[in-house]
Amino acid sequence: MNYLAHLHLGGQRPAQLLGSLYGDFVKGPLPGRFPAELEAAIQLHRSIDTFTDAHPLIKDAIARFPAPRRRFAGIVLDVFFDHCLARDWAQYAQQPLDEFTAQVYRVLAAEPALPERLAMIAPRMAAHDWLGSYREFEILEQVLGGISRRLSRPEGLAGAMQELQALYQPLSADFAEFYPILQDFAQAALAERGSRT
Repeated sequence: MNYLAHLHLGGQRPAQLLGSLYGDFVKGPLPGRFPAELEAAIQLHRSIDTFTDAHPLIKDAIARFPAPRRRFAGIVLDVFFDHCLARDWAQYAQQPLDEFTAQVYRVLAAEPALPERLAMIAPRMAAHDWLGSYREFEILEQVLGGISRRLSRPEGLAGAMQELQALYQPLSADFAEFYPILQDFAQAALAERGSRT
């Protein structure tokens, strides 16, 4: 899952929203590095990634891609699933997407100590409404281009948009089947955490 899905799944309190994003920017052991609620949100982000990567539906979705792409297909799928979530947001959330993304941007702007790379991109994320822009399929080309520039083998994502166009319907169906399962997983994890505090 990419930024939008993690934010949607990880809880709506400010520390939970921050931790849902920090999971992509903070590596290594967590204990004692952050306040408890923030640490728990980062841990949930990691658990969501582990659950997703191991799930048979995701393995089947990755297998839809041509064999040479499969090493990078997980990245492509994460981005595409954020598109599906933004496109179909009203099916999965009561709060309108624009209100939700504005809330996220406010939380980011109010946090003075964001992890370094997140601190660098957060203003651009808000100014260009990265999260809301996922509604538009065409924007994924820019997203994948940005990711490719951070890869040691940027050619690994070349041509991915054409594959997504060809696989749009089956991958959309994969998302519709998998995301409610992932929501149940995340809600159970949040409820368990709440019962321990």
